[in-house]
Amino acid sequence: MTNLQNIETVRFDTPIYVTRPVLPPLERVTEKLKEIWDLQWLTNNGPQLLSLEGRLLETLKVPALSLFNNGTTALMAAFKALQLEGEVITTPFTFPATTHVAAMAGLTPVFADIDPLTLNLDPARIEAAITSRTRAILGVHVFGTPCDVFAIQEIARKYELKVIYDAAHAFGVEIDGTSIGSFGDFSMFSFHATKLFHTVEGGALVYPDRNYRQKVELFRNFGIKNEEEVVGQGINGKLNELQAALGLLVLDYLEEERRKRWAIRDIYYAGLGDVPGLTLQQDLPGARPSLQYFTIRIDENLYGLSRDDLYLELKRHNVYTRKYFYPLCSSYPDYKNLPSADLSNLPIANRVVQEVLCLPFFGGLELEQAAIICDLIRSKSRPRRYLPPTLANPN
Repeated sequence: MTNLQNIETVRFDTPIYVTRPVLPPLERVTEKLKEIWDLQWLTNNGPQLLSLEGRLLETLKVPALSLFNNGTTALMAAFKALQLEGEVITTPFTFPATTHVAAMAGLTPVFADIDPLTLNLDPARIEAAITSRTRAILGVHVFGTPCDVFAIQEIARKYELKVIYDAAHAFGVEIDGTSIGSFGDFSMFSFHATKLFHTVEGGALVYPDRNYRQKVELFRNFGIKNEEEVVGQGINGKLNELQAALGLLVLDYLEEERRKRWAIRDIYYAGLGDVPGLTLQQDLPGARPSLQYFTIRIDENLYGLSRDDLYLELKRHNVYTRKYFYPLCSSYPDYKNLPSADLSNLPIANRVVQEVLCLPFFGGLELEQAAIICDLIRSKSRPRRYLPPTLANPN
């Protein structure tokens, strides 16, 4: 650990961002490119894509998946395949794409509050939000922490609802050995460059029911069935050969990246676990963590600084954290006037969104750097002595 007396003078020479992509050695990428150049097949279900699809089926332990040019398109394909009308219950604490896709599919988002520990949809609040127009539940495995999939499954069965999961953060997550992609009707994985596994841009849609495959595949290729038939509406959602090739290489380095992130996580737990006012991201019993993000929550009253203040303080030291997911989707112009967006309906989400901070978390982060980040955060703490209201405000 750094001498805390000198910590204020510490400033990293180069910026440390919240993440950095896994990049295989350039010579291996060049070899892959030569394979593609020799075959002259750049897109439209080439051998690189088919190979990646096969390996991901094994890695994710799922029965069926389709690859897409990004996760948003994959999520769009899920809604297109289900052909739903009415309302979808979802979380306000997520990336914009989650809510946007549901709305663009013609559904009305109905926001339900989140669990204060997992930060995922609270099943009790889901059930309370169900109306005669509810058709689906759109859950998000926030920061890779699994939703209460069993409770959601039971609610969906009881009310005959479809379940779609945004699993953008949940690559490799399992519950008691069962893939997170095995739950619900569809699960979307993001392969954006910020993700643990990536193809620069890309994504996958997983569906336990293989009967959905034709609808999904048609949607990602303009509705084209063959050279002479267009049988439905669709878009160009295909992953190309260059992206697929990089994905194949990234898979080879995934376990090494996970080992490095485990070590960084250990540093964070050791360095921050006893700081007053900080709550560190915890694993659920029986769940294999994704290691996508490392988050902390800041209680301003106990820590002495707000989340926003700490965010700015760390920037002074060239440490760039992220305030995921601020602001809430329920506060966006397109959704803020929905009845379910009212602050009184989302008290936990509105509190949490002011507390969460994602710390730098990637294999290339040196352990010493992670330790210094811990010291910086510890040094900013200004615990406030509690005074009863009558003493704190004598007038």
